[in-house]
Amino acid sequence: MKKTIASFFILSALFCNAVYAIDFSERDRLIAEASAKVPFVTPKELNEMLENGDDFIVLDIREIDQRAEGTIPTLDKYEVTRGQLEFEIMIMIEDKNTKIVSFCRDGPRGAMASKTLIDMGYKNAVYLKGGLKAWAVAGYKIKSGLGRTINSVDEF
Repeated sequence: MKKTIASFFILSALFCNAVYAIDFSERDRLIAEASAKVPFVTPKELNEMLENGDDFIVLDIREIDQRAEGTIPTLDKYEVTRGQLEFEIMIMIEDKNTKIVSFCRDGPRGAMASKTLIDMGYKNAVYLKGGLKAWAVAGYKIKSGLGRTINSVDEF
């Protein structure tokens, strides 16, 4: 009986690991596909766009609790979680010619969000390569969730 129970738990653990491996590989494939197909901007390019006063919207698709980490200082910023993007974006941004730069914390969800936007007919959707972390590492300012501006990645 003990061997049967032990075998059951071992097989269950192996099955669960196999399921997670399949899910992660599919997720990784989708992220790689989106990253390869969707245009991106680098932190330097986004900073230049902001400094030049270019006409575009920054779309923060991070989860609500992640927004406390801070954000890219801009006036034209919209927020919607990745999970709600398809449901809310057409109300938030009606003009499908609008340039949209989506970002997340590290980049993959930004790429996925931009791919979704393109699939929905938005013609000028790009993502911030490397997300907010790359922005911080590049040395650009971050408006913190506390309302102050962080000047270095060490403060991030």
